[in-house]
Amino acid sequence: MAQITFAELTVRDILTLAISSEEEDSRIYQDFADQLRERYPHSAKVFDAMAEEERSHRDMLYGMYKSRFGDHLSPIRREDVKGFLKRRAVWLVKNLGVDKMRQDAKIMEMQAANFYEKAADRVLDVDVRAMLLNLAEIERNHEKKAGELIEASGQGEAADEEAATKKRMFVLQYVQPGLAGLMDGSVSTLAPLFAAAFATHNNWSTFLVGLAASIGAGISMGFAEALSDDGSLTGRGSPWLRGGICGVMTTIGGIGHTIPYLVPDSVMTTIGGIGHTIPYLVPDSLPNAFFIATAIATVIVLIELWAVAWIRAKYMDTPFLQAAFQVVAGGVLVFLAGIFIGSA
Repeated sequence: MAQITFAELTVRDILTLAISSEEEDSRIYQDFADQLRERYPHSAKVFDAMAEEERSHRDMLYGMYKSRFGDHLSPIRREDVKGFLKRRAVWLVKNLGVDKMRQDAKIMEMQAANFYEKAADRVLDVDVRAMLLNLAEIERNHEKKAGELIEASGQGEAADEEAATKKRMFVLQYVQPGLAGLMDGSVSTLAPLFAAAFATHNNWSTFLVGLAASIGAGISMGFAEALSDDGSLTGRGSPWLRGGICGVMTTIGGIGHTIPYLVPDSVMTTIGGIGHTIPYLVPDSLPNAFFIATAIATVIVLIELWAVAWIRAKYMDTPFLQAAFQVVAGGVLVFLAGIFIGSA
C-alpha cells in the first residue's frame, strides 16, 4: 500500500489526522471507563474525564478545520502516513487489567504530544500553529495529569476499594481454579490409588494406577474449568489460563501420594502425580516396601489435606477448623473406600 511521509502532509491533512486521533482516543478512554465502572469506579471516573477532554480537543480542532477548509474532512487515514502513531486494538483484548489501561493512557498522551509538536513545525498558518502547540502542551500536562489522577484514585477509600477488588479478582482467576484442582487431585485419586495398592500389594502397579488417575483427572478438570465460562461476564479471566491452573493443580494433588510406588529395583524417577504418590517410590525389593510406601503416602495425604484447608481459610474466608473438618472428612471417606475396595 502506497504511503506518504509526514513531511508531505498538508495543513488540511494534519488537522484531519488530529481530529480522527482525538476521536479514537476518546473512544478508547470511554471503553476503558465502561469496562472498569463496576469493579474500579474511581478509575472509571478518571477515564470518563479523559474521554471528555479528548472530545473537547476534537471539537476545537474541527472548529479550526471548518474555518479553513469547510465541513468535509480530508479522506487521509493514519495508515496512509509512514511512521504515524498507532493505537493497539485494546478493545479486542478481554479482561485487560486496570494497571495496563493506565499505562496505555500515559503512552497515548505522550504520543499525542509528540505528534502536535512535530505537526506545529510543519505549519505556517499562525493560528493553526498556535493551536497545535497549545494542544501539545495540554497533552504533555495530560500525561502528567493521567499519572496524578490515577495516583489520586489509588489513595484513601479508592485505594482500599481497588485493593479489595484486586484481591477478589486474584481469588476468582487463580485461587479458586487452583484450589478446586488441588482438592480434586488430592481426594478423588485416593480411592483408585489405595484400592490398587491393597488389591495388588505391588508398588509398580500401584504407581501406574496413581499416575493414570492423576493425569486423567488433571486433563478432565482442566477442560471442565476452561469450558465452564469465558470470563467475559464473571470477570474470572482467561478460560484457558484458569483451565491450565486447575489441570496442573489437580495433577499435583494426585501425584504426591503416588511417587513412592514409582521405581522397582531402587531406580528413582519423577513421573506421574506428585502429592500422595511419592511414598510408592519405595522399591519392592526392600523389606516391607509396600507398607513403608503406604505409610509415607498416608502422611503426604494428611499434608495435602492440611494445605487445602489452609488455602480455603486464607483466601475463601472459611474458618480453618471448619475447612479442615470438611476437607479431612471427605478425604478420609474416599481413603477408606479405596482400602475397603482394594481389600475385598
